[in-house]
Amino acid sequence: MPDHLTMIHALGFVEKHGYALLFLWVLAEQSAIPIPSVPLLLAAGALIRTGRLHMLLAAACCVIASLIADTVWFQLGRRRGRQVLRLLCRVSLEPDSCVRQTEDAFLKYGMNCLLVSKFIPGLNAVAAPLAGDSKAPYWRFLLYDGAGASIWSIAYFALGYLFSEQLETVLAYVSRLGSNLLLLVLALFLLWISWKFLQRRRFLKQLDVARITAAELRDRLNAGEELFIVDLRSRLSENPNAIPGAIRISPEELASRSQEIPRDREIILYCS
Repeated sequence: MPDHLTMIHALGFVEKHGYALLFLWVLAEQSAIPIPSVPLLLAAGALIRTGRLHMLLAAACCVIASLIADTVWFQLGRRRGRQVLRLLCRVSLEPDSCVRQTEDAFLKYGMNCLLVSKFIPGLNAVAAPLAGDSKAPYWRFLLYDGAGASIWSIAYFALGYLFSEQLETVLAYVSRLGSNLLLLVLALFLLWISWKFLQRRRFLKQLDVARITAAELRDRLNAGEELFIVDLRSRLSENPNAIPGAIRISPEELASRSQEIPRDREIILYCS
């Protein structure tokens, strides 16, 4: 009986605040506040099964909230593209690879990325500003982002609908943990941060190459040195400050286009 009461209280809280809670929670998450909304969507799915929430109204709350937050990121991406992308990626402790990976995915799949971006934490954070940085029409962004938000919310509603009994078991177990649950969550979070930090440190150690500043490169070019400069930036970038004479080759093309790189002079690679 206590287990059932736990489930009733938890779902009752969601039912009482209903659609407003869904809207505000999803809005906060899509605004980059780290509060996962998947548990709430699963709970809403369980309530939909009992008829205490309506699927279409609940999905509409999630979609509208997502569109509001993503529109802000889209406009920021359009005006401050790469600055916004680097800021978001730096939060994930992967500033050296995050922008490149998401740009490559966007180049390969285009706006279709928005259909699945909300299921992928890293991509979800940068998909909207990346779409803005690509100069995609706003109406196309709304179409794909709205479809992606609908797929995302309804998918988790469906899981909550199908596995409502299992949710009851999980909530009952969580209730027995009491204050230990907070300690467990905190410990897991610290372990994740530590792993990401060590992963980044390992990555930087692998980059055992000589570095040159922009000022040093300018001075050497002005002195007439023959340097071969490779621009590794994505084709999605439209940075007007390209170095004169640089050849644009993506990291994925380095092996296939290696014959274009001379062996009789110093090679300079740059990506930002």
